[in-house]
Amino acid sequence: MLLAWLACWLPATAQGVRITGKVTTTDDASPLPGASVQLKGTNVGTQTDSEGSYAIEVPSSSSVLVFSFVGMVAQEIVVANQSTIDVKLASDVRALSEVIVTGYGSQIKRDVTGNIAQVKGTEIQNMPVTSVDAAIQGRAAGVYVNSGTGKLGQAINVRVRGNSSISASSQPLYVVDGMPVTTADLSNNGGSTNPLSDINSNDIESIEILKDASAGAIYGSRAANGVVLITTKRGKAGKTNVSLNYQLGSSEATRRVKFLNADEYVKFYTMAANNRDRIDGTDTQDPDSYTQYMLGAGGFLEYYSLGTYNTPQQQNYSWQDQAFQKGPMQQLDLQVNGGSEKTKFFLSGQYLDQTGTLVGNKLQRISGRMNLDHQAYKWLQVGLSMGLARTVNRRLPGDNAFSNPLQMAALTPLTPFTDPKTGLPAGTPPGDVNVPLYFNPMISINYAKFEATSFRNLTNAYAQINILPELKFRSELGIDLLNQNEEGYYQSQNVRNVSTASSGLGNNYATFVTNYNTNNFFSYDKTLGLHGIGATLGMSYQQSQRKLSFVEGTQFPSDSYKKIASAATKSDGSTSETNFRFLSYFLRMNYKFADKYLLSASARIDGSSRFGVNSRYGFFPSASLGWVLTEEGFLKNNNVLSFLKLRGSYGSTGNSEIGDFPQLGLFAGDAGYAGSAGQRPSQIGNPNLKWETTRQADFGVDFGLFNNRINGEIDYYVKKTNGLLLEVNVPATSGFSVQYANVGKLENKGFEFVLNTQNTVGAFRWTTSLNVANNKNKVTDIQGQVIEGGIRSMSRVMEGQPVGVFYTVEYAGVDRANGNALFYKNTPNPDGTVDRSTVTNSGYNSAQRVVAGNPNPKFVGGITNTFSYKGIDLSVFFNGVSGNKINFYGVGQYSSANGIYEDNQTADQLNAWTPENPDTDVPEARFYRGNGNQASTRYIFNGSYLRLRSMTLGYNLPTELVRRIKMEKVRVYVSALNLATFTNYKGWDPEVNTDDLSEKDSKFALGNDFYTAPQPRTLLVGINVGF
Repeated sequence: MLLAWLACWLPATAQGVRITGKVTTTDDASPLPGASVQLKGTNVGTQTDSEGSYAIEVPSSSSVLVFSFVGMVAQEIVVANQSTIDVKLASDVRALSEVIVTGYGSQIKRDVTGNIAQVKGTEIQNMPVTSVDAAIQGRAAGVYVNSGTGKLGQAINVRVRGNSSISASSQPLYVVDGMPVTTADLSNNGGSTNPLSDINSNDIESIEILKDASAGAIYGSRAANGVVLITTKRGKAGKTNVSLNYQLGSSEATRRVKFLNADEYVKFYTMAANNRDRIDGTDTQDPDSYTQYMLGAGGFLEYYSLGTYNTPQQQNYSWQDQAFQKGPMQQLDLQVNGGSEKTKFFLSGQYLDQTGTLVGNKLQRISGRMNLDHQAYKWLQVGLSMGLARTVNRRLPGDNAFSNPLQMAALTPLTPFTDPKTGLPAGTPPGDVNVPLYFNPMISINYAKFEATSFRNLTNAYAQINILPELKFRSELGIDLLNQNEEGYYQSQNVRNVSTASSGLGNNYATFVTNYNTNNFFSYDKTLGLHGIGATLGMSYQQSQRKLSFVEGTQFPSDSYKKIASAATKSDGSTSETNFRFLSYFLRMNYKFADKYLLSASARIDGSSRFGVNSRYGFFPSASLGWVLTEEGFLKNNNVLSFLKLRGSYGSTGNSEIGDFPQLGLFAGDAGYAGSAGQRPSQIGNPNLKWETTRQADFGVDFGLFNNRINGEIDYYVKKTNGLLLEVNVPATSGFSVQYANVGKLENKGFEFVLNTQNTVGAFRWTTSLNVANNKNKVTDIQGQVIEGGIRSMSRVMEGQPVGVFYTVEYAGVDRANGNALFYKNTPNPDGTVDRSTVTNSGYNSAQRVVAGNPNPKFVGGITNTFSYKGIDLSVFFNGVSGNKINFYGVGQYSSANGIYEDNQTADQLNAWTPENPDTDVPEARFYRGNGNQASTRYIFNGSYLRLRSMTLGYNLPTELVRRIKMEKVRVYVSALNLATFTNYKGWDPEVNTDDLSEKDSKFALGNDFYTAPQPRTLLVGINVGF
């Protein structure tokens, strides 16, 4: 039997063919170790050795071998009668033929005449950030992303080519798989929330950012701030691929601000109190002196140290450290994709559990996605995209709340964390609730909770009919359902901070957002000899509704009852509803002649419920031209210049994020009196109110050198916005003082530079991607209005200046003779010059405020270097901003204020003026007496920084080893986020913007720091397994 089996087996194996050969590069013929040699359609394969050599058994001469290597163009070769197959792989220069999503269609990059930045999903996968917008930071030229705070799940500022508005939103439009999605803030406690946190960034195939009018005009009245197109992954025909990724790590705050320790605090406030008594002519031993108030028996230090001051029990308590924690995180991702030529599928699931770096902050997300594509008939294709997510965010209060953990940094360093009499956090009843100096945020952490739970459903279905080979009709129907429940409960221990919580306080906010969208359009693509024609014609309709319900209760039986059903008193409640609708028609035409002359034109008509009856519809056209010079005879065979394209565009876009009802005359039903209902006019209407309009010109050059091993883009643009929505005065006889009108103007202009290089190819591969952008923003007309806000109204919108410049008194330093703070008068002289003489604290109000800095950076950029050798890969990504200022006065007015109050001071205040230290910029410390603590340029700091944003080191196990254990891929990696920051900023983090401004102020008052949490530094390890 054994002989018979061998007789059958030997002929079978004899039919196999052994192939050997060598894989090298076309550039320098160097060997490629680790190149993949795969038998097409099977799991059979091998890798080349250190000399680039390989050997593989194939079943027959008709077999096809696939040769591939990272960064090289793969080749497929039929074995035929060959026994030796040597292969030369060329550098992958397909960037020009990559498909770019353009909105209602796509183009190859070579033919694009607008400015579209692309971020591939592979660039942002597995980054330990909770939202997509944070992941693209520094990766696209001209796109400025500021995470603002280290709190989890909070809103992020994104600016595409600068601020395009003052009172309307400057955030871009986000479109997921063709559907505009809800991104508005839904928060009712603390800072703004970020609905993009519901989207799993590992599900993303690519992100395209439409920056100029030619690219964005197809989205009409919603594209002035740019459009971010997010395309999720789809299935691919072939065998089913399973990928499992798990990562585990920990985060901590990137920086600390140095505050005084206990001994320094006593020394500093002894000096401050003595100085005040000297000025007042009071003996420091006088019981009524400030010195005795601070240091004497029963004084401040004795009381707030719980009696330990000046005793052996006195200790140093770093309250700032109490605010921070190491935040563990873990993430598990599962992805499955595959299918046949007829049906393709992509399935994914994710579990994310991340603890914030501030105590009490935590976010968990469970999400899943199913994308299906089915070729029902030769003429009909249907598909479905469904993304589901449940996100639970234990939130923290706003920066300006006493319960903000980071405000603990201002607490007295002699105050114990725990009351020794009760064993509870200091200030917790039944202990003395007036200790520490301010409310102890640890009470809120332990005895209060505010949790936001959101359920998100992003579903989009489509049907595509192939009417003719070149003519298609596509219909899409999408729904974005976002239900968010915010539930809070404050136990009686919070009574010092929440006076109504003496017997418990509970509240509940329920927000329901339904967002429907349908797109229906024809697309036509035809090549006629040297002519290429493309066209898109269609319509879109969107309807969004938002409902809010609120209820509050007090007087709970005990803290074991936390639901409002148990509250004896239902103390408050309300409901509200708002909605908007868009009806749009759009057209785009693309023409190409001889692969070198390019023309594109688009137009959109937008009608919206947000516009006045006399301005219901808007028209937004654009046109662009391109010329591929390297297709001309005089450059076609150039050995150095492999690609050169000139392009230019001009068009009009709008900003419809002006609110839902600013055009209407409104009534409010809050005019009741003595128990009787009543209403009142609350807003005067304007039937002419419309969108803000931005007209933009863009001139660009796309280039490639040395077979595109070096390639890049250079762009210059000018954006002019008019019709800014502002409040204008109206006659008092109308019964109102102001009315909304389209009257303002501003402009943005700047340049962008992108450079991609393949520095080395072959076994050791090194690539670099660099982007740098400059933007100059200027308000040109606001009808002479004064618009200001932010911390102490130090942020201003004014003609001739960028949006939101800091406007305050100019600090002149310290008088060497007496330690007084000095301020420049900056008042005009009769001859037109400026009076640069100085005044002291008493003359502060006579000093003229001046422009003190721009919170918007002059330059933004990023650079990525990737290295690979055999199975090892390393990616290093830096990003940075330059030329912006930060207002530290939110902290400085209390904690860098020469001891005017009892707040703990930043360590630099030890350099205060004394007769022995006259050469300093810190005025003399004076307790309860202002000396330089007023709002001024003293607290405006340089916000430039360079940050090692991410670094990942990975290793792919050898293919032969992996396949022995029946797997396709095993990769282990270590990764870091925000590993190092280089800055001169004195606060916690230069990437800052307080989350506790009014909605109006937050539109323009950027760059404010008010005990704002720094960004997290995250270290993690991960493993990725493929089957």
